[in-house]
Amino acid sequence: MKKYRLTDETKIFGTIVLHRIKALKDFGTICKGDLGGWIESERNLAQTGDCWVYDDAKVFGNAQVFGNAKVFGDAQVYGNAWVFVDAKVFGNAQVFGNAKVFGNAWVYGNAWVSGNAKVYINAVVFGNAEVYGDAWVSDHRDQPERKTLD
Repeated sequence: MKKYRLTDETKIFGTIVLHRIKALKDFGTICKGDLGGWIESERNLAQTGDCWVYDDAKVFGNAQVFGNAKVFGDAQVYGNAWVFVDAKVFGNAQVFGNAKVFGNAWVYGNAWVSGNAKVYINAVVFGNAEVYGDAWVSDHRDQPERKTLD
């Protein structure tokens, strides 16, 4: 059984038609009948797991939210970006291009993650930060051993 459906409520965002989502069953903290955020199509939000798009958040293009990930506030996930596992994207944050946010990572505020960048493990990107190109931001436990220069 599907966990959500696209409603007839739409919003034009640039040239894209977004649809509000509505829960068809209880899962995670979501109750049957709850309205969610905005997606372009079902390819943007998995029907499995506890992932959800809330509030006025938007997911479109080939972007995907899956696992137990949450996108909320006024956040936008688009392009070929993925938000998955237990990641959270919120506030006015944007994740786009081929970027990936996963693990327990948080991206929020006015932060942008784009290009081929990866934000993962327990990393937090916030404020007006921009992570782009081929950058990787992760928890310190995932870093190679540091050597001091004497």
